[in-house]
Amino acid sequence: MSVLVYTETDKGKFKKSAFEVASYAFDVAKKLGENVTAVAFNAENPSELGEYGVSKVLNITNTDLAAFNAKAFAGSIAQAAEAEGAKTVVVSSSADSKFLSGILAAKLNAGYVPNVVAAPESTSPFVVKRTAFSNKGFAHTEISADIKLIGVSNNAFGAHENKTDAAVEAFGPNLNEADFSTKSIEIDKVAGKATIADADIVISGGRGLKGPENWGMIEELADILGAATACSKPVSDLGWRPHSEHVGQTGKPVASNLYIAIGISGAIQHLAGVSASKTKVVINNDAEAPFFKAADYGIVGDAFEVVPKLIEKLKEFKAQNT
Repeated sequence: MSVLVYTETDKGKFKKSAFEVASYAFDVAKKLGENVTAVAFNAENPSELGEYGVSKVLNITNTDLAAFNAKAFAGSIAQAAEAEGAKTVVVSSSADSKFLSGILAAKLNAGYVPNVVAAPESTSPFVVKRTAFSNKGFAHTEISADIKLIGVSNNAFGAHENKTDAAVEAFGPNLNEADFSTKSIEIDKVAGKATIADADIVISGGRGLKGPENWGMIEELADILGAATACSKPVSDLGWRPHSEHVGQTGKPVASNLYIAIGISGAIQHLAGVSASKTKVVINNDAEAPFFKAADYGIVGDAFEVVPKLIEKLKEFKAQNT
């Protein structure tokens, strides 16, 4: 038997989360005395997963599955799990994986636990640690079902090299018309920039920036740091920034290594959505802003004075170290 892991791709290339979930699956497999089998869709270099402990890659090359489809992907992964006799299945906590996980759990009759932040504390019984109460606490959850489906929180476990010779096999799931009953009409992505889901650093702006014309310094800071840009809900509602950049409990959740909030007061929903980030920094001219209570570091000051100085210092630092 194997531990099965679903590894996400984007235009044929593995996402950063793919290496993290593969590393997690390797750790679980080691505890269970099993190997790791990965499922990938249209991967250009499937053997790359061998760097992270994967022994076998089932690469599904199907033009009908070029774009994400929750039902079809879940059906394919379920068939792979049955073919491999997998009793433990690992996925990420991306929006796509959370979308398909409910369908996959139903197909496998599996016990599903999302937002897992650590390798199992015990495998008999099978107990995992996950975040709870909008990341304000942790729960130790026992999965008693025969098949376990684990959703790993982004940036919680990390990617760890465990070099293995990965055998690559073509896998053709048996799908029918019902599996494609839901279809993507259009996928809108920002090209050439780090995405919020995969970025190690996220720079976010709020209404304190006063208007969309002032977003240049946010983008410049993001370019210097190799970060993704984001915004609060009011900013996207006002049309200053696209809704795809809205982060928070009602937008995209953020679990970056560094989250910098500029001109964001810190509504409860926003704080809940970014609380999984490891280090949070806030820049705000209101010393009483709620975000200061949740932040690891804070600067009380005018963003229009602080951010340009920060950009200047970062440019100097990069110039001295290149």
